[in-house]
Amino acid sequence: MAILSMQSRIDDLARQAGFDAAGIAAVPAPGSPEDHAERNRFEGWVDAGRAGEMEYLKRRDEAGALVRSSLRVALPWARSVVVCAANYNSAEPRSTDPAPQGTGWIARYAWTGSGGRPSDYHKVLLRKLEKLRDRLAEETGGFESRCFVDTGPVVERVYARYAGIGWVGKNTCILNQQLGSWLFLGVIVTSLELREDQLTLPAADRCGSCTRCIDACPTNALTAPRQMDASRCIAYLTIEKRGEIPEDLRPGMGRQVFGCDICQDVCPWNRRAPASADPDLAPRSPLVNPALDWLAEMDEAEFGRWFNGSPVRRAKWGGLRRNLAIAMGNSGQQRFLPILGQWSADTDPVVADAAQWAIQSLRRN
Repeated sequence: MAILSMQSRIDDLARQAGFDAAGIAAVPAPGSPEDHAERNRFEGWVDAGRAGEMEYLKRRDEAGALVRSSLRVALPWARSVVVCAANYNSAEPRSTDPAPQGTGWIARYAWTGSGGRPSDYHKVLLRKLEKLRDRLAEETGGFESRCFVDTGPVVERVYARYAGIGWVGKNTCILNQQLGSWLFLGVIVTSLELREDQLTLPAADRCGSCTRCIDACPTNALTAPRQMDASRCIAYLTIEKRGEIPEDLRPGMGRQVFGCDICQDVCPWNRRAPASADPDLAPRSPLVNPALDWLAEMDEAEFGRWFNGSPVRRAKWGGLRRNLAIAMGNSGQQRFLPILGQWSADTDPVVADAAQWAIQSLRRN
């Protein structure tokens, strides 16, 4: 198959596999201006401490190069990347919409389920990617490849931009003019060579002068357009951060108990974003504006029943309780004092610390 026609063919096959958009981008050659710029950007970001405690982003090879600074560091045979996007938006409310008192917020991407049970989007997308890869291999005669969904040494949004999926918004998310930013990204790294005259033009930046995402971030994690200090991001704090959360960031966390959607909820490009039609990515209604006391009453076994196979599992039971305590402290609801009183003596010192802070916060109000 001529590579020039592969762009449209990939999009056709990807839609047949269940994706909403797809494209292919070349992997920059080592030492090229593109490769050099990306390495410097990533190295600088890590060196500035903006990766927080996410050690997997700091992993280096034997030569000392950051594995994720360039795809060819990890996969020397890589020549192109097929990027596929799956829409996970739904018609449910946004985190910035009015909500019942005493409710928390779980990030939209973590609502997904099928038949009332959680569905792991990693597995859902991986099945689709493998189906697409097999079809492409049949039509091209085969190639070396690896499929990744958030698990590989790939900065997906960089390749999504060069594959024409969308532009990198000022909130650092990929934005598609028709689909918005509620997108799961999966990639197929391949050994297929692309000629320079066969490349797709990068998606045009359509953020303009808008800074709503930057202005809305409660913890000032967006330090400048397309500059994210992950160590201040609520998604990082509630999911990746282990141990105690810095006290100065706790008030800004509001009612977020797993992840954060604020910078996407305020984005004008998401106002008319369509809802997903994929049944595997449908929302589980109880997780939309969940009552904080309902979540707090879960023991570890019930936490497992609700969230095994869900992204929420990554926070762990103790991490979710820590987050719940902080959300209760930010709620202004005195009715949470009894459970916070119990948690203030919890055997988990991180939960106990968060509960003690929440009690003080509520009493000040």
